[in-house]
Amino acid sequence: MDLLINVGLPLSLAIIMLSLGVGLEVADFRRVLSRRYPFAIGALCQVVLLPVAAFVTVIVFALPPEIAVGFMILSFCPGGVTSNILSKLAKGDVALSVSLTAVISLLSMITVPFLAAWSVNYFMGDAAPEVSISGLAIAMFLITTLPVALGVTLRSFATDFAKRIEPALSKLATVLFVLIVVAALAGNWQLFVDNLGVMGAGLITLNIALLLIGLGLARAAKLSWNESKTVSIETGIQNSTLGITLAALITGTESGFSPLALPSAVYGITMYAVALPFILWFRRR
Repeated sequence: MDLLINVGLPLSLAIIMLSLGVGLEVADFRRVLSRRYPFAIGALCQVVLLPVAAFVTVIVFALPPEIAVGFMILSFCPGGVTSNILSKLAKGDVALSVSLTAVISLLSMITVPFLAAWSVNYFMGDAAPEVSISGLAIAMFLITTLPVALGVTLRSFATDFAKRIEPALSKLATVLFVLIVVAALAGNWQLFVDNLGVMGAGLITLNIALLLIGLGLARAAKLSWNESKTVSIETGIQNSTLGITLAALITGTESGFSPLALPSAVYGITMYAVALPFILWFRRR
């Protein structure tokens, strides 16, 4: 189990982030400068409103400390390649989705360690494990930022090769995602069973609220319908694999998969059920 968590989990996330980077181009980052307003609205939803909504959900549902921290960790994780795919299926603004994913994923190396450390200390108090912000930042760089950067570099200097391996990488990333979710659930099965009702209700409520918050703010900001769909999806879809990995980095491997990973693991299943009606609605409009 220690080998799976210490090596398999970070390596799997790195491969998933590499698959994201291979699908990105330098133009996806430059596009932010020409579309500052839609990007700013999307970034505001992801970086500020999303954690606030998660905090309110945790308080309203009176979740146990470890589960509460897991909710907050999940809320700090940007959408990743899943949000890009769902934006495309919803006939949204894929270019905006990719730009948000690219920039927010890189910024997460800076934002996530501080926010995660605060959440652990706030909700767990004296029972909180010691969190090294610098250690988390280095780990975030190695398993998220660096693979994305390598993927973008490969796309820029070996475009044909990157395009050839992109489908295989995407399939591998999907398989790894499923295996990680299953392993995290199996490792915390009793805790999962004991908290399924309140945790499931909290996750579904949060997911729906975020999709609606993103859509509502985008429409209030006078974004186009396609841009609004994308902001909704980027706000409501998080990278559950990153959440599971962060939980393991925070608590270590002594007791197997961390209970902090449970919300991310359950969310990795429920988010598709919640997102599907929205995607179908978006496609019809």
